[in-house]
Amino acid sequence: MKENLLIINDLKKFVNQESILISEPLSNHTFTKTGGVGDIFLKPKNISEVEQIVRYASSNTIPLTVLGNGSNVIIRNKGIRGIIMSLVHLNDVKVDGTVIKAGSGAALIDVSRTALSHHLTGLEFACGIPGTIGGALVMNAGAYGGEISYVLKSAQVLTNSGELITLGEHDFQFGYRSSVFAKESYIILEATFQLEKSDHAKIKEEMDHFTMLRESKQPLEYPSCGSVFKRPPNHFAGKLIQDSDLQGTRIGGAEVSTKHAGFIVNVDQATSSDYIQLICHIQETVKQKFDIELETEVKIIGEE
Repeated sequence: MKENLLIINDLKKFVNQESILISEPLSNHTFTKTGGVGDIFLKPKNISEVEQIVRYASSNTIPLTVLGNGSNVIIRNKGIRGIIMSLVHLNDVKVDGTVIKAGSGAALIDVSRTALSHHLTGLEFACGIPGTIGGALVMNAGAYGGEISYVLKSAQVLTNSGELITLGEHDFQFGYRSSVFAKESYIILEATFQLEKSDHAKIKEEMDHFTMLRESKQPLEYPSCGSVFKRPPNHFAGKLIQDSDLQGTRIGGAEVSTKHAGFIVNVDQATSSDYIQLICHIQETVKQKFDIELETEVKIIGEE
């Protein structure tokens, strides 16, 4: 604890005091409403603060965990040691012709709506994805036939040591739910998207259609981390779980959604352990029944 107080005193030299939270319940920052305590939780206001935090953590060998808005993460019950840095304040969105620049903390949904308001097509698929721009790049987020790789032009990132670099299209190494950002653990600061002009009514019609599909099929009435598993080759995770008779299965307060089998919902004060145990049970059952290994799309982090 004494060591943490020394770190906090150092951080106050370049981070506003109101941006520093001590022993913060991380359940306040995840869509599942679960997660243990974080030692030092920071919400930097700008890129300069982010750079200084990253360099400070690197030079002092302090563990650093970066969070977006917590939509696609499960944080274990014992929480996270060291510094946790949320980038939600890096949320500026600017439009220049057919190009949109967005901070990594901007909500992907908001950026898709900005594109709509400027009659720009290419981000319709993202109108219901609840993550941030940073998370979307890391995971190469996609839905309804679209994905980030189709529209990303460049990205400004920090390396773990605090070096500022700009990546172009030839650097991204995009695959299904994978990217160079994940492989190299880059800290994303800003993304630039190349879109195209189109008819406002046509873009809105497509977004309304995707929204209708999402609301009719997904259990949005409960806290969840979204789609839990990656799509196995030639299969759909939700269908495999459904065909394993797992819908409605509950461990603690976590339940396999009866509306969409690919989702695990927090129906009654679930803990991260409930979620993780249920994920393992699903994986074991599907493996036993279909000899298919389900890989998690959601990131599970924190102290064991």
